[in-house]
Amino acid sequence: MSNREPAFPITEKAYAKLNISLDVTARRPDGYHDMLMLMQTISICDELTIQPERDGLVHAVTSLPYVPGDKRNLAVRAALKFLELVDDGERGMKISLRKSIPVGAGMAGGSADAAAVLRALNRAYGDPLSARELCAAGEEVGSDVAFCLLGGTALASGRGEILQPLKALPPCAFVVCKPDFSISTPELFRKLDEAKLSCHPDTEGLLDALEKSDLDGLCRRMYNVFEDVPDRRMRTIRAAKGALLDCGALGALMTGTGSAVFGVFRDAAAAEKACETLKREYRFCRTAEAVGALL
Repeated sequence: MSNREPAFPITEKAYAKLNISLDVTARRPDGYHDMLMLMQTISICDELTIQPERDGLVHAVTSLPYVPGDKRNLAVRAALKFLELVDDGERGMKISLRKSIPVGAGMAGGSADAAAVLRALNRAYGDPLSARELCAAGEEVGSDVAFCLLGGTALASGRGEILQPLKALPPCAFVVCKPDFSISTPELFRKLDEAKLSCHPDTEGLLDALEKSDLDGLCRRMYNVFEDVPDRRMRTIRAAKGALLDCGALGALMTGTGSAVFGVFRDAAAAEKACETLKREYRFCRTAEAVGALL
């Protein structure tokens, strides 16, 4: 490990993710589920600043009063894990988070924050951990943290921690809308376990379309099995998808376990036009672009 004194304060962006597809292939003996997901980093992001604190405590302060600042916050857990790995466990720090990724949206906001903390601290300490070591640390913090660390376009399997980097998406733009409710991930997994799913994403077809840079083929195959879970809120999700398609989206999908829904558009101009229309109905409505690898 590096013996250099870390450079503070340090800032980092925490980028959200979208699920271009999401499949649940099995329930594991440990209670987790085996997943198969095509994932994409996008430009909607939180911003964080890390500063030293003399009291030896690691805590977070956020722009949202209901987001915890203790060990319930994945960013705090990530910082504690990093300090353990570099044998600097007595150091205190404050993580200031300016939140732009909506909470409870299926966009990996907490995981993105944790990943940004790991990237930022590694840089501040002179890169003592390799990308592989950072990802291993991220896996211990949360299932999506490893993807949020690496960024870009990837096929994720296992609990989401086994990653295969892929060719970038063809040029496109996104509009992300979030209805005025959040969805509990554990609750939706319970409902999924009770349901009998008959449809699954065509992952091979998606990968083939990606390899051919076939945006239309990719959009036709976007699929999220959680949309088939019996839940009254899925009516609102379907309505949001319909609104995006009516505004010209090539395809629309719920990301993760929701409740955010996104549409894929041919270009930024088409996305901006759709966003202006949809802002009348959705308080959270943003355009975004794809972001490449972060490590």
